[in-house]
Amino acid sequence: MTAQNGNVIETTDLTKRYGDVVAVDHLTLRVPRGGVFGFLGPNGSGKTTTMGMLLGLVHPTSGEARIFGDPARHPATLRRVGAMVETPTFYPYLSGRANLRYFQAIGGRGAPADVDRLLDLVDLGKRAASKYATYSLGMKQRLGIACALLGDPELVFLDEPTNGLDPAGVVEVRELVRDLGKGGRTVVLSSHLLSETELVCDNVAVLSRGKLIAQGSIQELLRQHDGLRLRTTDDAKARATLAEIRWVQHVEPQDGGLMVTAPPDRSWEISRALALREVYVNELMPVHRSLEEFFMEITGTDPATGKERS
Repeated sequence: MTAQNGNVIETTDLTKRYGDVVAVDHLTLRVPRGGVFGFLGPNGSGKTTTMGMLLGLVHPTSGEARIFGDPARHPATLRRVGAMVETPTFYPYLSGRANLRYFQAIGGRGAPADVDRLLDLVDLGKRAASKYATYSLGMKQRLGIACALLGDPELVFLDEPTNGLDPAGVVEVRELVRDLGKGGRTVVLSSHLLSETELVCDNVAVLSRGKLIAQGSIQELLRQHDGLRLRTTDDAKARATLAEIRWVQHVEPQDGGLMVTAPPDRSWEISRALALREVYVNELMPVHRSLEEFFMEITGTDPATGKERS
């Protein structure tokens, strides 16, 4: 059964160590039922390891993970889950249809008629009889998604489904993922392509170096980190003044002015505080952060490479 609080996935202090390396560090995560949940972080942040623990592929060092309110590794729980983790692997000289039939048979998932329905769903119906070896990378990714949907799972994990795709392929997979999150199914999408994720996901969790940095709806997270661009008569004095205001999160020089991380609806309070110190505002403009800008601010890393920004 689904957890009474409506969360499909719950982890508490979930940890995985490989010797001295901590891949996942006391992860406490809540994934609500329905829609697309973005599991975000640079390469090496612990996303795939966490998915492995939730799917019973990786044994946790400590902590707890539950799916639908039951232990994540329970066989009955896992039968309600589909997954495409890392690069999907199929038999190259079997057709797309034959590959799906094979995996359906060994997994006991769904009815034979589901295979052609799923191939049509991922836009492979016309190439169902073609050998997997002849498929483009985008077609291989879509076949992997179809395989994850065998048995009509309530929860689907997709690990970097747009990896290596050209722009057209990215758009196709993005639209498919968005559709999969409708009708009560929950899709957990692991990705470092934040601009794409922002267009698809309802809620997100951000990981960095194995730790959870933030989680919630995209709108809520971005609103919390919206800001103001200021130009004043004395920027140095303005920085010192703003640093004393507890709800101003961050102030830094940018483009000949100041970038202030603070709620835009409190801009009048900023103007007043500065005026009281005889610092006057020449320009004040609200700035709405993108998910990528938010990610770089809270983690200090480039989402694509995982390297610290200079």
